[in-house]
Amino acid sequence: MKNTRYYAAAIAAFTIWGFFSFVLKPLSRYPSLDILFYRVFSSSAVMLLVSVAFRRAAGLAAKRSFINLPADQKRAVVLQVLGGGLFLTANWFFFIFVMNHISVKAASLAYLVCPVLTTVLAFFILKEYLNKLQWIAVSLIVISCLLLAFNNLTDLLYSLAIAFSYAFYLVGQRRDYGIDRFLILTLQVTFSALLLLPFYPAYHGPIPVAFSFYGSILIIALFLTILPLFLNLYALKGLRSSTVGILLYINPLMNFMIAVLYYHEKLDGWQIVAYGVILSSVILFNIPPRKKESGMPGVTSPANP
Repeated sequence: MKNTRYYAAAIAAFTIWGFFSFVLKPLSRYPSLDILFYRVFSSSAVMLLVSVAFRRAAGLAAKRSFINLPADQKRAVVLQVLGGGLFLTANWFFFIFVMNHISVKAASLAYLVCPVLTTVLAFFILKEYLNKLQWIAVSLIVISCLLLAFNNLTDLLYSLAIAFSYAFYLVGQRRDYGIDRFLILTLQVTFSALLLLPFYPAYHGPIPVAFSFYGSILIIALFLTILPLFLNLYALKGLRSSTVGILLYINPLMNFMIAVLYYHEKLDGWQIVAYGVILSSVILFNIPPRKKESGMPGVTSPANP
C-alpha cells in the first residue's frame, strides 16, 4: 500500500493519545485549567526552542516558500495557522469544561462523534468521495453514537461542541501549501498559548511545587501533544480528512479497553454493542474500494488534494 507510512502515522498518533489517562490520572488533584495552561505554554516553548536551535534551515526554506506563494494561497496559509490554533484552543478548553462541569461520559462521547463529523465535513467542504461501504460504515457509527447517547441528549449537545472544534481542525489542515508541517504546528500551538495567556493571571491556581507535576507536564507536552499532533499533520499529507477522522476511533476504543481491563470500570450491554459496532465500522471504512469504483468521477486522490 503506497500510503502505508501515512496510515502508520495516523494510527501511531491516536494510539499514543489512547494512553493519555496513564499520565493524566496522577494529576487529578490539580485544576484542569492549570493542566491546560502548562500543557500549551510548555509545548509552545519546546517547539519554539527546537525551531530556533535546530531547524533554522527549515524555517528559512518555509519563509521562501511562503513568499513565492500567490496572494490567495498566502491568505490560506495564514488562515490555516490562525484557524488551526483557534480550533485547537477551543477543543482543549471545551474538553476540560465538559470534563469538569458536565460529565466524563460527555467528554468521551465527543471523540466518538468527532470522526463522523469530520467525514461529513470533508465530504461537503473538501468534496472527498465516499464509496457505498464507507457510507454504510458512517451510518453504523451514527447509530452507535446514538446508542451511547441514549437518554443523555444534554451530553450529546456538549459533546458536539468538542467534536466540531476538532473536526474543523482536521478538515482545515488537509490542504498542503508546501510549508513545513512542524513549523505550521509550532505557529498554531504558539498562537494557542497567546490566546490563553491573558486568562492565566485570573484563572490559574496555586503554582505547583511538586517536581512530579512538571515531569508529567513535560511528558504531556512532548509525547502527548507535540508528537501526536505532528504525526496527525503528516498523515493528512497522504490521507483524506475523512480517513484520518475515522482512524480517530482508535483513541476511544483504546480508552474503552483500558477502562475495562486496567481501571475495571463497569459497562452496560448497550455500550459493549455500540463499541463493537464502531470497531467493525472502522474496519469496514478502510476496506480498499474495487477498481471500478476508484475511477468514478469526483474521486480525489489522497496524495493530490
